[in-house]
Amino acid sequence: MTAAFPPSRSRAAGIALFVVALIVAVIAAVRLGRTAPPAAAGGHNHAAAGAAPADSNRPVHLSADDSRRIGVTFAEVSRGPLEREVRTVAQVTYDETRVTVVAPRVEGWVESLFVNSTGQPVRRGQPLFALYAPMVMSTEQELLLARDLESGVSGGNEDARGGAHGLLESTRRRLLAWDVPRDEIARLEATGEVRRTVTFRSPATGVVIQKAVLPGQRLMPGDPVYRIGDLSTVWIEGEVFERDLPSVQVGQKVRAEFPALPGEHRTGRIAYIYPTLDPTTRTARVRVVLPNPGLALKPGMYATVLLTSETAPVLSVPRSAVLVTGERALAFLKRSDGAFEPRPVALGRATDERIEILHGLSRGDTVVASATFLVDAESNLGTILGGMGNMPGMDIRPPADAAAQPDSHRTER
Repeated sequence: MTAAFPPSRSRAAGIALFVVALIVAVIAAVRLGRTAPPAAAGGHNHAAAGAAPADSNRPVHLSADDSRRIGVTFAEVSRGPLEREVRTVAQVTYDETRVTVVAPRVEGWVESLFVNSTGQPVRRGQPLFALYAPMVMSTEQELLLARDLESGVSGGNEDARGGAHGLLESTRRRLLAWDVPRDEIARLEATGEVRRTVTFRSPATGVVIQKAVLPGQRLMPGDPVYRIGDLSTVWIEGEVFERDLPSVQVGQKVRAEFPALPGEHRTGRIAYIYPTLDPTTRTARVRVVLPNPGLALKPGMYATVLLTSETAPVLSVPRSAVLVTGERALAFLKRSDGAFEPRPVALGRATDERIEILHGLSRGDTVVASATFLVDAESNLGTILGGMGNMPGMDIRPPADAAAQPDSHRTER
């Protein structure tokens, strides 16, 4: 007995069966793509049958209209230097090589201060303070005695004259070792007058950046009294991230801009790169030396430092042309037949706009420069569908028009 179902009902059942088969085939293809089982004797080897792994890509064929619709643009693989700009925040500080500490080398008491405030500019040789130092007074008296002795034995034998002269010179050297000025020693020998105090003068021109003395204070040898900084040259120190260190070199020219000096900039060179890295911020300090005419740059000011570096000529493409996954980097090469072929590439240095290609592409190649992700998705889709079509017993081609095929939805009992 033969029973015939309505044509619409049998067609719907056929479509449902086809959808279920397609879903099962997709799941099987994905699993087979992850781990392909070894071929059993007399069985089917799906990999040998041409099923592509799920993580492989196939060339993509897109019409010109489709390419424009998804925003595909192209760029040429070119060879040239990569210019990279590194920007960092820095701060103006003192040039440590131009900071002088004033400290007496003899014990004494401060009788008076001639420079009595921090920030006061001083000149080399300018009086700073007067110190009462008993040891200096006694040595000055010894100097006068040695002078008189040398005069008294001027008519004696050579040994006597040499001994007197040696005593006088050793006394002079002792006073000089205590930073007693030469003109003070000359005045003492000329007048024979021993003063109660000795005046200490500034050894450098600059600005008093630290004052640690008061009138009447007792000073011991080595006690710091003043710190004088020469601000004609300053340092700018900034932090450079670890990834930017290959672009930073000693002697490199930099440009510095200052919020306190709008519209102005200064140029200098990197003088030193500190040999340690901050483990918290992953940065290294760099030092730039800048001239400071007019003392416009003041320690503590903030600055923005721009460092520009240029590499030797290398192959490069726009950064948007490279699709980086967790395992590899891909670029899509435009072939002569119009297809987009996925090419694994090895990457080198990168700037904000371009990235170096170590191998995988050649100079003059044309690659997809935008919508790379969409092209990659199309390529992966073609891989999955193509692998399913090569599986034994699977045919994922859409069914032909029902009007062109005989009615095969009749069943017999």
